[in-house]
Amino acid sequence: MTALRRVARVLRALAVVAVAGLALTACAGLPLTGTVQGGRSVGEQLPGPDFLRLPDRPQPGATPEEIVDGFLRAGAGPVSDWARAREFLAPALRDTWDPTAGVIIEPTGTTRTPVAVGQNAVEVAVAPTATVDATGVYEPATGGTPPLRFELLQQEDGEWRISQAPDGIVLDRDSFVTAFDRYTLAFFDPSWRFLVPDERWFPTTNAPTRIAAALIEGSPAEWLAGSVVSAFPDSVALSPTAVPVSAGEAQVSLNEAALTVEQLTLDRMQTQLDESLASAGVSQVQMRVGSSDVDAGTVPVRSTRVAAQPLVVTADERFGFLTGDELEPVPGLSDALAQAAPVEDLQLSPDRAFAAVRFATDASVGRVDADGDVQVFDERPGLLAPTIDPFGYVWSVPATSPTALRAIVPSGVIEIAGAWPGAATISAMALSRDGTRMAAAVTAGGRTTLSVAGVIRDGDGVPSGLGDPAVLGDLDGPVSSVAWLDDSSVAALVDAGTEPRLREQVVGGEGTESAAPSGADTLAGGNSASTLRVHTDQGGLFIRRGANWTQTAEGVTVLATQQGSPR
Repeated sequence: MTALRRVARVLRALAVVAVAGLALTACAGLPLTGTVQGGRSVGEQLPGPDFLRLPDRPQPGATPEEIVDGFLRAGAGPVSDWARAREFLAPALRDTWDPTAGVIIEPTGTTRTPVAVGQNAVEVAVAPTATVDATGVYEPATGGTPPLRFELLQQEDGEWRISQAPDGIVLDRDSFVTAFDRYTLAFFDPSWRFLVPDERWFPTTNAPTRIAAALIEGSPAEWLAGSVVSAFPDSVALSPTAVPVSAGEAQVSLNEAALTVEQLTLDRMQTQLDESLASAGVSQVQMRVGSSDVDAGTVPVRSTRVAAQPLVVTADERFGFLTGDELEPVPGLSDALAQAAPVEDLQLSPDRAFAAVRFATDASVGRVDADGDVQVFDERPGLLAPTIDPFGYVWSVPATSPTALRAIVPSGVIEIAGAWPGAATISAMALSRDGTRMAAAVTAGGRTTLSVAGVIRDGDGVPSGLGDPAVLGDLDGPVSSVAWLDDSSVAALVDAGTEPRLREQVVGGEGTESAAPSGADTLAGGNSASTLRVHTDQGGLFIRRGANWTQTAEGVTVLATQQGSPR
C-alpha cells in the first residue's frame, strides 16, 4: 500500500471518530445537501472534512422521477447500511433491498434522466464503465446494460416511494472512489511460499469487517481461484461477524472450529489476516475464540522485491546493474552472457543463477546459466520475449499462436493447457514474480486487451495450465512490452499512432494512460509504479519524475527485467 493511501485511510478514520459514527461519504460532484438528524437544516454539513456531507433525503411533493433520482444519488452514502437511500423506499422494500449486491460505475459527471414508463414505473438508462460485484471484485464493462426499472407506489400521505428496485447502487467514478476504497485480500500460492494479492473494492465504512468476512468466509476472485490457496478451513467462520478496531488493533472472533486447527495452519491464517487488514490501516490483529486469544504467529514468505538499479546490456555488450556511469556485473552470469550470442530480450531469475533470453541472431528462446552453459529451448518462429517463474521455468510462446504456450526447464517441456482461448495473436506477456498470474496483451475478434490469467500448478510449483483470463482493459494499438510494476499492477507499452502510450493497470481496479518517451520499446518494472523504467529504440533509458520522463542513461541495447532477488 502506498503512503498516500495509508494517510488517506488514517484521515478517514479520524473523521469518523470526530463525528461519532454519523459521517456519510459524499457523492463527489453531485449536490449533497440534505436535512439531517438532530434538526440541521437543508444544506448544512456535518462536522469534519468535506466528504462528510449528507445526501438529500426525500423532499415533500417529489415526483416519481425525482424520487428515483434522489434514491440513486443517495447510493453514495453507505453509513448505517445506506440508511438515507432506504428513506426513498416503501416500507415493504426497506429491509429487503440489498445495496451490497453490486455497483454500476459510470463516467464522472454523468447526467441521469429518470423517465416515466407508465403511471407507476420509472426507467433510468445507465452507461457503465465498470462494475463491482457483491464480493468487491472490479470488472471493466464490456457492453450495453438494460435500463434500470423502478416501480413506485403513492402512500396514504400522497408521497411517492419506490416499491420495487434492482439491488445494488449506481455511482459515477468520482463518487465511487470517495465512497469505496481498494483493499487487498492476501492468499498463498500453492507452495505456501508467497502471499498473493486479490484486490477488492469495499465501502470505506466498516472496511475491516468486510475484509475479514471476504477472506475467511469468501473465496478468491473467480479468475484467480485455481491459482491460490487459503489457510482458512471451510469450517472456520467469523463469530460474531463484526471486527472492532481499537488503537490500530483488530479483534477477529472465530467460531469454535478454530480450536481444532493445527498450529501451522493458525500461523498461516494469522499471516493472511495481518496482510489483508493492513490494507485498511490495521497495525495488529488478534484472533479470538469466545473470550480467549488464539496463540498464533506469522509464517515467513518470500519477497518479490527487486534491486533498485536498472539491469542492462550496454552497447559494448557488458551486462549488469547500472548505477550512474558504473556497471556492477552479475557474478558468473555477466561473463557467460559476454561469451554467448547477442540477445535482444533478457529476464533474470530470482536467484540470479540464470537468464531467460531471446537471441538476436535467430529470435530463438533459451537459457544462459552463470556457469557458462547455454541452451536453446524454443526455435519456433515469431517467439515473444520469454518470462521466468520462481520455480525455474522459462515460458515461451509464438506471437501468432497464443494457445501454444510452453513452460520449459532443462529436463523437459510442459505444454500449457487453456492458454488464451479464442485469441488470434499475443504481442507481449509477463509472469508475476510470485508465479501465480500471467499478464498479456492479446487480440481476439479484432479487439486487443490487457488481460490476466491465473497459473495453475501443483504444490511443488510444476505448472499445468492457465485459468480463464480476466480482461483488465482495452488497448488502442499494438503492444511492444508488458511488465509488472509491483504485485498488484501491470503496464503495457502501446503504439497508439504518432507517439507511444503507457497503460498502467491495477489488477482488479482502474487503469490510467499517459504519454511514453518517444521511441519507447521496452518496459521494466521495479518495486512500485514510480520506479518503472522505459527503454527507447535509440538506446536511451528513462525514468519518470513526477509527470515528466527523464533520461538517466544512453548506449543501452537491452533493458532487462528482474523476477525477484536472492533470499
